Parts: sequence; C-alpha cells; structure tokens
Amino acid sequence: MDLTDRAYGLAESLLSEPLPRRWSHSLGVAERARSLQPILGEDARLMEAAAVLHDIGYSPRIASSGFHPLDGARFLRDQEGVDERVVRLVAHHSCALLEAEERGLRDELAGEFELERPELVDALIFCDMTTTPDGGHTTSEARVAEIVSRYGPDTIVGRFIQRAAPEIHASVQRIESRLAADADSN
Repeated sequence: MDLTDRAYGLAESLLSEPLPRRWSHSLGVAERARSLQPILGEDARLMEAAAVLHDIGYSPRIASSGFHPLDGARFLRDQEGVDERVVRLVAHHSCALLEAEERGLRDELAGEFELERPELVDALIFCDMTTTPDGGHTTSEARVAEIVSRYGPDTIVGRFIQRAAPEIHASVQRIESRLAADADSN
C-alpha cells in the first residue's frame, strides 16, 4: 500500500470517531499539502502523508506523554514503522520544540527525533497554520489568534504559540513566496 494511502487510513482510524473535529482539521491540512505539489515535487506525497498524520498523537488510543507531536511520532516509529522522514515531520510539526520546552520535554524530543529539511518543516507549518480546526483555509495570523483564544494566553499552548508566532509567520511567508515564484515562472 502506498505511504499516503496508508497514512489516511491510519489517521482516520485514530481520529475520526474519538476526535471528529481534529480529523476534519487533519484532512484540511492534507488538502493544503496537496496544493504544494508544484513546489515540493517528489516530496509532495511524503508531505501529504505527514500532513494527515500530524495530529494523531491526540488520539486517546496512543496519547501517553500529553504532548501530541512526541506521542504521534513515537507511535508511527515504534508501532507502525512509518517512513523516518514522515516521523520526523510529525515529531517537529509547527515549532514543536518550543512547545516541548514549555513542557520540559525539549531534550527528549530533540534527542529522539532529528529535524527534517527546513523547506519541508516550513511546508508542514504552512499547511497546519493556514488551516482552521474545522479544515477550512485561514491566515497564520488568524490561526495563531484562534489558538490563543481557545487555550488562553497563559496556558502552556498559549505561551508556546505566542513565542512561536514569528517563526510560524516567517515559514508561511517563505512558502507563499515559493508558490508565487512558481506561479510567475509558469
């Protein structure tokens, strides 16, 4: 079975029933990943797989540390034997090292999972941070504001996302610039 097809089936089995809104978000993030095919080339299918899997660590079936990037990546590596690059993208999606720091898990995350290539890290940030919780399109500014509003500014997630916001916006801008340059060249 193709990596991306397998990723959809796995994500659906972990998210669709217990967390239908998270599943809708994951499908929207995967849709955004497909839109990046012109700039990702041979990495497009890999990105789509990482996009649909990025939030599986929220699944009650696999959540253990309380930190979804770490739980999801460990599950993919240890239980499913998923492509190492997908695992690394899930582990580090959307500035996860900063949230890991807030949770006292930075050394654990960094020690277990290397960062993927910067352009792919940017691409997954773009996909996640321009997708609403229900799977629609949004801006990174609106998405960060929504996350702060949902969790509260003084929570772990609220503090982390405010710290990560400059890098999130910069990643989104880099991808938007690449997409614009690609469109101009065609």
